[in-house]
Amino acid sequence: MEKPEKPLTEKQEAFLDHLFSDARGNVRVAMDLAGYSKTTAMGEVVGSLKEKIIERSQMMLALNAPKAVFGITDVLDDPSAMGAKNSIAAAKEVLDRTGLVKKEQVEVKTNGGGMFILPPKTGD
Repeated sequence: MEKPEKPLTEKQEAFLDHLFSDARGNVRVAMDLAGYSKTTAMGEVVGSLKEKIIERSQMMLALNAPKAVFGITDVLDDPSAMGAKNSIAAAKEVLDRTGLVKKEQVEVKTNGGGMFILPPKTGD
């Protein structure tokens, strides 16, 4: 049986909000901005919020998927732009992680002739 999810404290909510905005992923900065003591261990805060951090990370990737798509299409418009190769690589990583992956087609070739099984002739 699953445990019911405990509501987050105001400090935990503030930490998550700062972590994914002005702290830009820096755990210590987010802790400071949320009001945690300088002596509070990062593992103590992050450990209890692991699932929420993963959830928000996935949301952050989803929010940046359109930007990744435009990064790729911008390179199509101007392939000689500075950093085009890096832009494509970064966009590919974001799209892969959000589940939008390149479709692969498998081509099957045989050396022998093909065999067709036809239905029996009818007496028409």
